[in-house]
Amino acid sequence: MESDTILITGALGQIGSELTQKLISTYGHNNVIITDIKSKSEVDIDGIYEQLDVMDTKRIHELIDQYQVKTVYHLAALLSATAEKDPLFAWKLNMDTLLTFLELAKDKKIEKIFWPSSIGVFGPDTPKDLTPQNTIHTPSTVYGISKLSGEYWCNYYHKRYGVDVRSVRFPGLISWKTPAGGGTTDYAVDIFYKAVEDEKYTSFLKKGTYLPMLYMDDAIEAILKLMNTDADKLSIRTSYNLGGLSFEPEELAESIKKYIPNFTIDYAPDFRQAIADSWPSSIDDTVAKNDWGFDPKYDLDATTKVMLKNLEQKLQKH
Repeated sequence: MESDTILITGALGQIGSELTQKLISTYGHNNVIITDIKSKSEVDIDGIYEQLDVMDTKRIHELIDQYQVKTVYHLAALLSATAEKDPLFAWKLNMDTLLTFLELAKDKKIEKIFWPSSIGVFGPDTPKDLTPQNTIHTPSTVYGISKLSGEYWCNYYHKRYGVDVRSVRFPGLISWKTPAGGGTTDYAVDIFYKAVEDEKYTSFLKKGTYLPMLYMDDAIEAILKLMNTDADKLSIRTSYNLGGLSFEPEELAESIKKYIPNFTIDYAPDFRQAIADSWPSSIDDTVAKNDWGFDPKYDLDATTKVMLKNLEQKLQKH
């Protein structure tokens, strides 16, 4: 085992499943420890897999020691819509586990941490259009509250103890490889499945609800760029704004119609509408671009094209 071993939590999730493959292709199978809450018998993974409940601090310490882990990508979390169903558990899962890894870094057991934040840290009092890097935060969900608190903990551990923890505020993420996992922006994934399968979609967000989004390839590239940037170039130790795309359901539907002319959309807003209304419409990510070269490649039509093409192939196999 080489000394630059990576451990990734929540590796079976939407970000984790794709980031894991990228890390393996970059650093090799033997240097990436893949963990999630499922048992080994439940997963089919080419690589080193260890079952891990991230609430089990003793188990985390054992894995760090066993594999001499130096870098942790801590992705395990409850997302916005799911977290609202059990707020106190969501707080414990999202917060305590981050502190476990920050303490490990403080004690020099690990060297570097990536931890994702979210546009959920913003709120109804935040400027909605081109939301600045530093602005008003009034999160209205337990997910947003935990992510904002996590950002301040990251900054605290960096300033007080020199911990090298790095973070981005993800907008909604769009991917065809893994189904979305309980977030408010999930409509922008689900709509493509329904377009391919049924040629119609009922949106749980109303027409005109603009939200920032990012195609997954751009998100993975952003993580790796940030993690490979010299520490002295980083001016933000809470979490970097990331933008990319910004659209509303009707615009997305029109983009889909270019490829599936009979596609139709209707609207039945639910509790997730209130969450979306509290979030930005678009993000100013100038600081990320200046500090470490964030450079998303996919616009709306490019995202639509690649999503539909790959989902048609994927769904035909099932």
